[in-house]
Amino acid sequence: MDKFLIRGGKPLNGEVRISGAKNAALPLLAAMILAETPIKLTNVPRLKDVDTLVKLIAGLGITMTYQDDTVTADTSTLNNQFAPYELVRTMRASILVLGPLLARYGEAKVSLPGGCAIGSRPVDQHLKALEALGAEIEVEAGYVNAKVNGRLKGGEVIFDMVTVGGTENILMAAVLAEGVTTIRNAAREPEITDLAHLLNKMGAKIEGIDTDTLVVTGVEKLNGCEYAVVADRIETGSYLAAAAITGGKIRTTHTRAELMEAVLEKFQEMGAVVSTGDDWIELDMQGKRPKAVSFCTLPHPDFPTDMQAQLMAVNAIADGEAKISETIFENRFMHVPELCRMGANIHVEGHDAVVVGVEKLQAAPVMATDLRASFSLVIAALAAEGETLVDRIYHIDRGYEHVEEKLRALGADIQRVKADTV
Repeated sequence: MDKFLIRGGKPLNGEVRISGAKNAALPLLAAMILAETPIKLTNVPRLKDVDTLVKLIAGLGITMTYQDDTVTADTSTLNNQFAPYELVRTMRASILVLGPLLARYGEAKVSLPGGCAIGSRPVDQHLKALEALGAEIEVEAGYVNAKVNGRLKGGEVIFDMVTVGGTENILMAAVLAEGVTTIRNAAREPEITDLAHLLNKMGAKIEGIDTDTLVVTGVEKLNGCEYAVVADRIETGSYLAAAAITGGKIRTTHTRAELMEAVLEKFQEMGAVVSTGDDWIELDMQGKRPKAVSFCTLPHPDFPTDMQAQLMAVNAIADGEAKISETIFENRFMHVPELCRMGANIHVEGHDAVVVGVEKLQAAPVMATDLRASFSLVIAALAAEGETLVDRIYHIDRGYEHVEEKLRALGADIQRVKADTV
């Protein structure tokens, strides 16, 4: 099992190119199932989760090619609608093939998903939404069996809670439903906007994009097209956090500031100088210690839960005391004990964490527990004195492309090592 060996204590400086967003690429890949003619996605990040979903879709009989940052699909060869446990168990986003398969082919059998352990993310909202469009669904022996007689029928979908995956699944189903579907309490994340734009380019009719009410007029078929995945706002914020915690200066390129205004505001509150252009964001800490900032995670456009761990790490060495409230997932403070092993002063009470900044962190062996927690430990190690070993970095490979190469280009002393060499 690979680990990262990191020698910290120096500011990061330079420029880093941001990859396409994992959280956008996955639903866009699932949407390829809907295309009756060949379809091409570009700016696709080369990640473990993307590889898994490409294999899952290819397993349906669809002809898939994945070269560099481009994925192409030809659905004319599809010969089954079965997504097996062996692939779905490794990644929760696999459930996203359910809506497109059901909408286009009238049936689907998809394993209940697995994935990271940051809290319950039930699929009941997905299933209730599909039933509202006329799907017949049974959950048996760990599989979702869904079918519809003819086409799905447009209807009213009201989510009990804001759900990103649920919104994506029902949106992909509704585009081929007969009539009009209204989706209320829809998630508003940029990745959903990206999906809606792709579907419209394929011939769908979606209105209300960027709002919590989406109105979809169903069409009989969708065609292929070429489309570029939106920039990864979480990767962008993660590298900016690396600059903030080390007192450095980093410019992220091929990204967009409007995707992450709430995060940039917090960096500015910390005392960072933040500059932006059409396709770049720069953070300059000017060698200063950050100021502690409190925040609460909420659905977009508020502060994203996927940046909580990284900002907690910065707060760990900040001047002052901060309160962090996690309202999205109930088990997303698993990185706290690991940060405390490095000398952080963090106290957790329920959904809140109080962080009292210390002047310096100390190197220690730590273990990643989920995708975003893994990056928080990496940047903490970059700021710490001494040599830190970060274990279970397979988590980071699920969501960050070429992470050690990008960090080394910014001046980080980081190397990937095998367990038996340390």
